[in-house]
Amino acid sequence: MIQTVSVQMFKQWLDKGEAVLIDVREPDEYAVGHIAGAVPLPLATVNAAKLPDLGGRKLVMQCKGGGRSGRACTKLMSENPALLPYNLEGGITAWVQAGYEVKT
Repeated sequence: MIQTVSVQMFKQWLDKGEAVLIDVREPDEYAVGHIAGAVPLPLATVNAAKLPDLGGRKLVMQCKGGGRSGRACTKLMSENPALLPYNLEGGITAWVQAGYEVKT
């Protein structure tokens, strides 16, 4: 089962340096706007070996609305069951709707 995290809780984690965010959208989507600090890793290229060092932080996957990042979570857990990634509920769309900033 995929763990999810609300944008509000994720914002708290981010502010405290407790999470690593992977943006699984395509490069053109990332270029239009992304959450500060997000690591771009398009869904087609997602694999456990390409993840940055988590250093004990939570792993959060994000896309536009939560579908692709959910698939990324499933793929990563199949490769490494110890990863336990979180899917950002509602993706960057929910992030923007909550009034949080995006980088362009």
